[in-house]
Amino acid sequence: MTLLSRLLLALYLTTVSISALAAESDYDQAADLAQLAQHENERMHYILLKSRVQDISEQWQPFSAELDAFGESRYQQLKPLILEASVADLQAAVAAGDLDYTTITTFYLYRIREIESDSSRFLNGIIALNPNAIDRARELDAARRQALEMGRDPIYGIPVLLKDNVNAAGMATTAGAVALQQNHTGDAFITDQLRSKGAIILGKANLSEWAYYFCGGCPSGYSAVGGQTLNPYGRLEFNTGGSSAGSGATIAANYAAVAVGSETSGSILSPASANSLVGLKPTTGSLSRSGVIPISGSLDTTGPMTRNVADAVILFNAMAGYDQADSAMPLLSDGYSLEYREPALTGKRLGALSPFLDNPFFSEALAVMGEDGAVIVDVEMPDYDREGFSELLGGEMVRDLALYLENHGATQLPIDSVEALQQFNLQNMDIRAPYGQSEVDMMVGLEMSADELEVLRERLQRGARSVMESMFSDNDVIALLSVNNSSAGFAALANYPALTIPMGYEENGRPVGLTIIAPSFNEQVLVDIGARFEALTRARRIPPDYQ
Repeated sequence: MTLLSRLLLALYLTTVSISALAAESDYDQAADLAQLAQHENERMHYILLKSRVQDISEQWQPFSAELDAFGESRYQQLKPLILEASVADLQAAVAAGDLDYTTITTFYLYRIREIESDSSRFLNGIIALNPNAIDRARELDAARRQALEMGRDPIYGIPVLLKDNVNAAGMATTAGAVALQQNHTGDAFITDQLRSKGAIILGKANLSEWAYYFCGGCPSGYSAVGGQTLNPYGRLEFNTGGSSAGSGATIAANYAAVAVGSETSGSILSPASANSLVGLKPTTGSLSRSGVIPISGSLDTTGPMTRNVADAVILFNAMAGYDQADSAMPLLSDGYSLEYREPALTGKRLGALSPFLDNPFFSEALAVMGEDGAVIVDVEMPDYDREGFSELLGGEMVRDLALYLENHGATQLPIDSVEALQQFNLQNMDIRAPYGQSEVDMMVGLEMSADELEVLRERLQRGARSVMESMFSDNDVIALLSVNNSSAGFAALANYPALTIPMGYEENGRPVGLTIIAPSFNEQVLVDIGARFEALTRARRIPPDYQ
């Protein structure tokens, strides 16, 4: 840790301590924590719910006048037009004169304030709101009125939430970590793509701190900055999944039209399935990661989290584009886009992974697809080499986080490496997080050269790809079918894209997702199958307490 880093750390700790005191609120979490302490799932024995370093109510202060003028009556009047509406529905309402982008944006901000201010309904899904969101919507409305005939991207005027590991000018990018509370940066490549096509960046969604590569045995969805994200289908009953927990919970609860998540191994598929959403984990290299706080340059990808397949296609296309600064992007990523369509499954051979054949939701899904003409093939789930997977992620995060901080982070931060992060947290444990930092300690203790790291990566990825390729070729299938995020790690190592889509709900209301896996850069196969399954089932339901 350099002398400059130590000086910045001392100054930063003073600032954080002051802001922590300001974050106190009247909410008493004792009763909720006592209830959670009795939960059968130990991962839900939360120690904290609310953030100790941020008062979320400060986030909607820039909009207080607009939200008060908007009012409860107008909010209730607009619910039928906006809740659960697809991007196409919203655009049609704007074209018909029933809505404009300013109204849509204000509606979502009002809803966020209403729910997050309610001690019985808050989800801790938001870390930051864009103070310029309404002004941006007004500008887009004015531009639309002046050039009605102009061709516009489907994302034009649509409010989007970004997972808070994606850089966006005007808001800090924290990864949920106290050490990055002042990480004010320019836009990530995908953020710039979204803005250039007219998207409204509504704010930043909470996440598992450092994308869930921080503490061992800790709950998903917790960050020191954002607090504990809760699942709208069961606030104190169901896990949110991680690490894109805020992206999942907020879109399920209709805080925005769509959200951006990111995944290394399960971080889109897990919260999407846990929150009854469509989540697309693309092939690494199909979407840029420049300006996104990393874990693993070999496995990381951004991706859409939406309430339907059509919106996932729109958001993917809006983010897409060739980024020459991202070495994982092949030239085919230039102009790479997806098409929404609903082709019948007739003759398509789909592999049903054997561990899930006894799952009643999975069996019903197979029957539905079979009735539509799909050929369902039972596929055994083989063993594959995962030894050293955690060390791979740790070694790559040590390398890639330092590169992010150097090339895409703010100019003055109290950390410049994983080792500096460890020291920062040791000096700030009282307000940072209650779950320790075992993964950070592991990374600091790693003794692995760049050559050794590359050998490990090659062994793991080559092995996973070989096994996955055999599963496809030996069974002559175009996709594999799984449940929730159960096969996420396998797909991640092989760099195979995956799509999860709502499949149903258990008796207690817990969502269950169907997950589809295809070979690299076959996202269109996933979208075609997912869109058809969605059209056949229409399984998604809005969370009962968030209607």
